[in-house]
Amino acid sequence: MIALTPDGPPGRPLTLLCLGAHADDIEIGSAATVRRLLAGRPGSSVRWVVFSADAVRAEEARAAAAAVLADAGSARVDVLDRPDGLFPADLPAIKAVFETLRREVRPDLILTHRRDDAHQDHRTLAEMTANTFRDHLVLAYEIPKYDGDLGNPALFVPLTAEEAHAKASLLLDAFPSQRARRWFNADTFLGLMRLRGVQCAAPDGFAEAFDGPKVRVSP
Repeated sequence: MIALTPDGPPGRPLTLLCLGAHADDIEIGSAATVRRLLAGRPGSSVRWVVFSADAVRAEEARAAAAAVLADAGSARVDVLDRPDGLFPADLPAIKAVFETLRREVRPDLILTHRRDDAHQDHRTLAEMTANTFRDHLVLAYEIPKYDGDLGNPALFVPLTAEEAHAKASLLLDAFPSQRARRWFNADTFLGLMRLRGVQCAAPDGFAEAFDGPKVRVSP
């Protein structure tokens, strides 16, 4: 298994840009990875943007982000109210958000949705990320769902069992409005992390996985 790390010396602070279409997307896809990065790189800064949330979900999103970003040197959390399910039709407004981010943030790493995600809102953010941040390291996280659109990712972040269970607990505790959904449970989150852990031979058997749309390797 080949290791990939961001540019610069180990431990240097990073600037992360985390993008999610809906409240809980970023946490489902990458909460453990973000926590790992922030713990290992003190002083890192994070811009965290959730594009669609009603009043209840916005409150949940802010609380969850605060928990994930506890070790950040600095963090800004934006929770927007773009119309859920209508991102393709709302493209001018979403593009304007991306143009603002392009001016305000110089990220070392961007975490966002996969371009072949079956959800139209997820795909829109993935496409806008690729169009706006052309020269950045982008890792695309995965969201389990009814559509069965999970792929075969090639980038993995091995997790300890403690990190995996902490992520599952965070999701259930932070997003009570979602607990009635049949897929929103610890078995789903732990099961996916366990599968990815098997694929990358993670020591504790858990991992988060990502697509890397464009990665430059400097031997």
